[in-house]
Amino acid sequence: MAQRVVVTLFDDMDGSEAAETVAFGLDGKSYEIDLNQTNAKELRKALAPYLEAGRKRSKSGRAYRQTEVAPDPAAVRAWAQANKLEVPARGRIPKRVYEAFASAQ
Repeated sequence: MAQRVVVTLFDDMDGSEAAETVAFGLDGKSYEIDLNQTNAKELRKALAPYLEAGRKRSKSGRAYRQTEVAPDPAAVRAWAQANKLEVPARGRIPKRVYEAFASAQ
């Protein structure tokens, strides 16, 4: 006995029959959404300015990490001392002090 399996995609936005599955990523997570032609076109149109301004992932598949500039440790230490937070005079500054400094800015 032969079997025939038919898979029908439905648009995840409006429930109509979907034409394609669109894959995209955001914040290090990958997503797929089934869309009809109109909704797929709208998604691509909405993302177009961000795709133009963004960088592509490397061929190895690794995402570029967001570059973050850490505040100057001397400034954090001086701020912590001025605000009566415990901070060592030398060595590593605790994460909680950096977090307090960032929230105060």
